[in-house]
Amino acid sequence: QHAPLLTALAAHPRILAAAATHRAPDRLARHLVTLADAVLPFLYTVLPSGEEKPSAAHRARLALAEAAGTVLAGGLSLLGIDAPEHL
Repeated sequence: QHAPLLTALAAHPRILAAAATHRAPDRLARHLVTLADAVLPFLYTVLPSGEEKPSAAHRARLALAEAAGTVLAGGLSLLGIDAPEHL
């Protein structure tokens, strides 16, 4: 369920380095799209639903979502794009 997100986050340092080495910002832009596509369905699992109590799994998912947000905001900044505070 969250494997695509983990894969995209893990690939970020390598893709960022390759984009810088080859002066290819399009590589970073494509990666950010992949990351955004991976995080969107994941966001629905982050918070407890209904009367469900927050658990360690929810806290871990929240940390993962925050990491994705940090990577997306940093990548957009490198491309000269201002990231919104929230969507």
